[in-house]
Amino acid sequence: MLISSIHSSLEELNELLQQISDEDYASPCAELSASSIGEHTRHIIEMFQCLENQYESGIVNYDNRQRNILIQTNTEFALTQIKIIQDSITRPNKKIELQQIIDGEEIRIESNYHRELLYNLEHCIHHQALIKVAILMHGKIQVHENFGVARSTIEYRKQCVQ
Repeated sequence: MLISSIHSSLEELNELLQQISDEDYASPCAELSASSIGEHTRHIIEMFQCLENQYESGIVNYDNRQRNILIQTNTEFALTQIKIIQDSITRPNKKIELQQIIDGEEIRIESNYHRELLYNLEHCIHHQALIKVAILMHGKIQVHENFGVARSTIEYRKQCVQ
C-alpha cells in the first residue's frame, strides 16, 4: 500500500510536469514566496534520492542533497528522476539511522526504511500542496483532485460521501 501510494503521488506530479513549460516551471512564483515550482519539485525528488542513495550505508542525512539545478529547471530531466525513484523504492525494510547537524551538534535517530518512505510520501504531499497553490494561478494546467491532499484526508472524504 505504501509503495502504491508513493507511485500515485509521483504519478500525479508526472502529469503536472507534462503540462508545464520549462519557463513556468523554473520561474519564481509570488505564491511560493518567490521560489519556483521546479524548486519544490527538486526538493521532493532529492529527498527520495537521499533515502535511496544512502540506503546501503544505513545512515541517511537528508541535508546531504545535491541541489541539482537541472531538476528544478528542466521538466524532462525531473520526469526522468521521478521514474528512477518509482523503479527503485521497492527495497526490503531495514534499520536506518538518521543523521543531522542541528545548531552545530550531530544527532542520530533510529528509524527504518519503510518509516522513511512514509516520511517522504508525507513530505511529497506537503510540497505538492504548495505547488498546487501556484498551479491554480495558471488556470490552464489541470491537476488531479487529490494532488497535494493527505491520504488520511482522502479517506475521510470518502467516508463522508457514504
